[in-house]
Amino acid sequence: MLLTTAGGASFTMTVPNEKAMGAFAIDIACALEPGDLVTLAGDLGAGKTMFARTLIRYLAGDDTIEVPSPTFTLIQTYELPRFSLVHADLYRLSGVAELSELGFDDLAEGAVVLMEWPDRAAGFLPPDRLDITFTLAPALGDEGRNIRITGYGAFAARVERIVQLRAFLDEAGFGQARRQRLQGDASTRIFERLTLNNQTTILMNAAPRPDGPPVRNGKPYSTIAHLAENTVPYIALAAGLRERELSAPAILHADPARGFLIMEDLGEERIVAGDPPAPIEQRYEAAIDLLISLHRRKQPATLPVAPDLDYRLRLYDMEAFLIEAELLVDWYLVSVDARANDAARNTFVAAWREALRPVIEAPRTWVLRDFHSPNLLWLPERKDIARIGVLDFQDTLLGPAAYDVASLAQDARVDIPEQMELALVSRYVRARLDDDRNFDAAGFSQLYATLAAQRASKILGIFARLDRRDGKPQYLRHIPRIWGYLQRSLAHPALASLKAWYDANVPPIGV
Repeated sequence: MLLTTAGGASFTMTVPNEKAMGAFAIDIACALEPGDLVTLAGDLGAGKTMFARTLIRYLAGDDTIEVPSPTFTLIQTYELPRFSLVHADLYRLSGVAELSELGFDDLAEGAVVLMEWPDRAAGFLPPDRLDITFTLAPALGDEGRNIRITGYGAFAARVERIVQLRAFLDEAGFGQARRQRLQGDASTRIFERLTLNNQTTILMNAAPRPDGPPVRNGKPYSTIAHLAENTVPYIALAAGLRERELSAPAILHADPARGFLIMEDLGEERIVAGDPPAPIEQRYEAAIDLLISLHRRKQPATLPVAPDLDYRLRLYDMEAFLIEAELLVDWYLVSVDARANDAARNTFVAAWREALRPVIEAPRTWVLRDFHSPNLLWLPERKDIARIGVLDFQDTLLGPAAYDVASLAQDARVDIPEQMELALVSRYVRARLDDDRNFDAAGFSQLYATLAAQRASKILGIFARLDRRDGKPQYLRHIPRIWGYLQRSLAHPALASLKAWYDANVPPIGV
C-alpha cells in the first residue's frame, strides 16, 4: 500500500521468506541509477546484510561473489557493470565526523551507496534518497520480515514506480520472471529482459513524459518537437509496422496509462560488428530495402490501438524541424564557447526556414525518426526486409521519406564511409525510380542533404545537452563523426546560405 509521508512517498510490505526477500532486493536493484543513496535500517539480524548481498550479486551478475558484512571494515566497494557500489556499515561509528575519514567525501562519481545504520549519519543524509527499514515478523517464522520503503525528494516518484511495476508484472503473469536490466538509450526509458519458463521477453518501463518548461509560445520543447508523451504511439506503430510485414516487436501485455509494456524479444544481434562498431554493408542494404518497401506505398495517418481508441500521427511541421535545428545554437555552440547573438540566431532560423520549404512540401510517409544502428537488429532466420528488427519508433511523424534514409546512411553512432553512404542512397533512388519513373531523383538529393544537415545539427545539440545537463559525457565521442556528416551535407549547392552561416559561426573541429 502506497502512503504519503513527509517529504516523500512510502509503502510497506511483508516477505515470508528469503526467496521473497531476494525478489524484493532485485526490484530495488533494477530501479537504481548512478549516484543513488539507499539506507538500510533495522535491528541486528533483521535482514539488512542479506538484502544487500542479494542486491550486489544481482547487479554483479554473479551469484557466487563474496559479499561479507562490512561491520568491521566499515566500508566495502564493488566495481559493478553499471556503476561502483559502496556498501557501508556505520554501526561502529562514534560520530558523523568519522564519515570523512572513511572516504565518503571522495567517493567515485556516480557511485551507489548502500548504508546500514543510517542513524549514525544524522544530518549527513541528502534530501534525495531511499530509506528501507526491516523488522522481524515472528508470526511468519524465522525468515519473515516487515519492510517499510520510503523515497524522499526525487526518489518519491521512483518509489511509486517500483510499486506500480511490481503490480504490473504480477498481473501480467511475470511476477516470478528473472529480471535483467539492459543497457539503456539516451532517453529515460528502462528496458529489462524477463526470463520465465526458459522464454524471454522485453519489459519497457517508460514513465509518462512530463511537460518541461515552456520554451516558445508557452509550449515545452517536447510539444513543439512532437515527442511521444506515453506508450500509446509505440503500441499503435508496432502493430502498424507488423501489418506491413516489418519486424517490430509484438506487444504481449500493456499498461499504456502507466507506461509499461511486455513485448517480444528480438534478440541482440546488431547490424554492426566489432569494437568500435563498424557497419555490415549487407545489413545496411537490408535496412534501406525496408525503407523502400515502407515508402513505396502511402501510409495512413490514423492507426487503431484498441476497439475504442485510435492514434493519429502528427505532421513533421516547420516548427518541429526548426526547434530541433536550434538545439545546435542553444547547446552545442554554448558547449564550445561560441554563443550566437540575437542577430546571428535570426539569420540561422531564416536560412533554415528557407531551406526547409521543399521539405515541408514533399510527399509524406511515416518518418520513424531514429532509424539507425542502436535501434535496428539483425534477424537472420527471417527473410528479406523482415531480417531487420525495428525497436524505436514511438516518435514517428508524417513527413519526408528522405529523413530516415539520412538517419541510416549517416548513422550517428557508426562511421559510414562516404562511398558506402552514396551506395546506400543510390540503392534507394534506383528502387524508387523502378517503382515510379516520375520519382524526382534530383529533388530527393536536395531533400536528403537538407534533412541530413538538420539531423546532424540536432544531434550535435542533443549530445552537448546530454553532457552538460544530464551528466552523460560518453556521447561527446560521437561529435567528430556528426561534424563530418554535417560538412558532407552542407556541401550541397542548395544549402549554400546555411553553409556560410555555419562557416562563420560554428568553430570547426578535427574529424
